[in-house]
Amino acid sequence: MSRLDDIVTARRRAETLARIRTLAQSGAGSRPVPDGRPAAQERCDLCRTTVPDDHRHLLQLSERRIVCVCEACWALRSGDAEYRPTGMRTLWLEQLEFDDETWGAMQIPIGLAFMMRSSVSDGMVAFYPSPAGATESELSLEAWASLVALNPILAELEADAEALVVNRLAEPHQHVIAPIDDCYALVGLIKSRWEGISGGAALEQAVPEFFDAMRARALVLR
Repeated sequence: MSRLDDIVTARRRAETLARIRTLAQSGAGSRPVPDGRPAAQERCDLCRTTVPDDHRHLLQLSERRIVCVCEACWALRSGDAEYRPTGMRTLWLEQLEFDDETWGAMQIPIGLAFMMRSSVSDGMVAFYPSPAGATESELSLEAWASLVALNPILAELEADAEALVVNRLAEPHQHVIAPIDDCYALVGLIKSRWEGISGGAALEQAVPEFFDAMRARALVLR
């Protein structure tokens, strides 16, 4: 096992322990809101039991939809053909080689996207944000192969579970491998803040906030 594998394994164990501590500390009561009423609790999308804020997610494969789940449903359904558990690692790729020619071959009309390997289509799929949510586009396999040849770590992307997130709106450009539920959270954040035709605050504020959060928690590969 390589040193990187050791670090990732230790990080996964730490995140699992953090989830267990959160569950142990969550208690039976709900948090109060300013007017004194209990806050509405999120529920498992599969069994409808309440779940803590730091709950698990599955990806529903055919619709590519993120599903909130309790610990029991996560354990029971993670192996189903219909679902995949979302990824756990966050890797900040400081030196990713991704030139303008390779980016142009991706044919993505905005300088922000995440790219995942889909077990359903057996290919690479890109998603980029819009006022209506995520727009999906199949990637050229030749273009993706060229990128992987320059950056072999991308060959290790876990299908359906994690994605390469690319931000070419920033200088220098930013690249991070992130769990797929975080990628969908970025799309939702942008959609909720979109203003006018260009996006306004959605791209000027929400995107830097997302990448700052990813950078703060990521394992940095230089």
